[in-house]
Amino acid sequence: MKDYLIKRFLLLIPTMIGISLITFCIIQLAPGNPIQQKIGFEEGIKAEAITKDVIEQTKKLYGLDKPIHTRYLIWLKQIVTLNFGDSYKDHRSVIDKIKERLPITLTLNILSIFFIYAISIPIGVYSAVRQKTFSERISTFFLFILYSIPSFWMAMILIFFLGGGEFWNVFPVYGIFSQGADNYSFWGKVLDFLWHITLPVFCLTYAGLASLSRFQKGSLLEVLKEDYIRTARGKGLDEKTILFKHALRNSLIPIITILGAILPALIGGSVIIETIFSIPGIGRLGFEAILSRDYPVIMAIATISAFLTLIGILISDLTYVFVDPRISFDKN
Repeated sequence: MKDYLIKRFLLLIPTMIGISLITFCIIQLAPGNPIQQKIGFEEGIKAEAITKDVIEQTKKLYGLDKPIHTRYLIWLKQIVTLNFGDSYKDHRSVIDKIKERLPITLTLNILSIFFIYAISIPIGVYSAVRQKTFSERISTFFLFILYSIPSFWMAMILIFFLGGGEFWNVFPVYGIFSQGADNYSFWGKVLDFLWHITLPVFCLTYAGLASLSRFQKGSLLEVLKEDYIRTARGKGLDEKTILFKHALRNSLIPIITILGAILPALIGGSVIIETIFSIPGIGRLGFEAILSRDYPVIMAIATISAFLTLIGILISDLTYVFVDPRISFDKN
C-alpha cells in the first residue's frame, strides 16, 4: 500500500503540470483581456493615444508584456511555492480570497456527496430487489424526471415556490447567514447556516442521486446473476444474507468508481448554484473572475479544482480495498 501511494502521489506532479499548461493556454486564448476590462476604451484620437500608453504601462505592471511561455513558467514557479499572486480586480492576495470561499464550496459538495450516496444506494438496492413491481416503476419514473431537470431551472422553481415567491416563504434564497447572525449562539449559527444551504444542497444533489441509483440498481442486478450467488442460494442461505453479505459489497465497486467523477461535476455545478443563490463560494468567485478576466484567480481555482479531482479519484481507488478484500495494492 505504501509503495502504491508513493507512486500515485508522484504521478500527481506531471498530471498537474499538464492540466495547468492546458488551462493556462486556454485562458490566454480566450477573447478579451484584463487590461481592456479594467481600463475600457474612450472615444477620440487623444483619448486613444492616452489609452494605449496606459495599456502598455498596465501590461508591464501585471507582467502581461512578456511572452506566454515566460508567463507560464513564472506562474508555475509561484504555484510550487503556493503563491497564486494578486488579483487583477482588487489587488488582494488570491490565496486569501480562496481561503475565504473554499470552505463554503467544500461544505456544499461534501454534504451533496454524502446525501447522494446515502440515498441513492438504498434506492438502487430496493429497485433491484423489487424489480418490475409498481413501487419500483413509480420510483424509476420520478428518478428519470429528476435526472432530466437542469439544476438552474430547479433552483428557480424552488425559489419561486419556497423562497418567498408567490407561494411559501420557507427557505432563504440569498447568502449563507441571516442578518444579525453574529449575535446568535454557536448552534444558532449552525442551524441558520444549514437553513440557508438547504436549497443549494438539494440542487447539487438530486441529479447525481437519480443517476447513481440507476447505476446501483444495474450493478446489483449483474452481481445477483453471478454463479457464487446461485451457489449461496443452493446452500440454503436466506436472501438477506445473500444480498447484504455477498452481493451488495461487490456491487458497490462501480459505484465507488463514480466518486472520482462526481466531485468535479459538483464543483462545476456549484458555479451556477452559487451564482443563483448568491453564495460566496469558490464557484461564484470563479464566475466573477472569468467575467473580469482575472487570470490569477482563474488559474488558482482551476488548479485547486484539478487537485481536488485527482484526490477524489485516489480516494475512490483506495476505497476498493475496504469494499472488496480480494483487491490489494500490495505486491505478492
